[in-house]
Amino acid sequence: MLLLKPFLIYLAAGFAEIAGCFAVWLWLKEGRSAWLLLPGLVSLILFAFLLTRIESDSAGRAYAAYGGVYITASLVWMRVVEGRTPDKWEILGALVCLAGASLILLAPRGA
Repeated sequence: MLLLKPFLIYLAAGFAEIAGCFAVWLWLKEGRSAWLLLPGLVSLILFAFLLTRIESDSAGRAYAAYGGVYITASLVWMRVVEGRTPDKWEILGALVCLAGASLILLAPRGA
């Protein structure tokens, strides 16, 4: 239960960041409408806001732990939105990153 709230926040932040960046990708790489930048910007603002909801005494620690979840969310995005299946190495890499994120979040810290 200890990891559930931050994981859900990180997951929402990850999808918000990916959606915002994907809007720019669609505009620049696929020639889609520049109007996609507006919801993309809102999505990136939501991403930044969500990261401030993480309980941490350091922004850097919150961002570092987020990295593992972002990598995993990116692979889910690749599968669900882009229709490409991650290979076993990508999945293994994501698991390693999630383990690292858990260490960063849960490590005992002395006063």
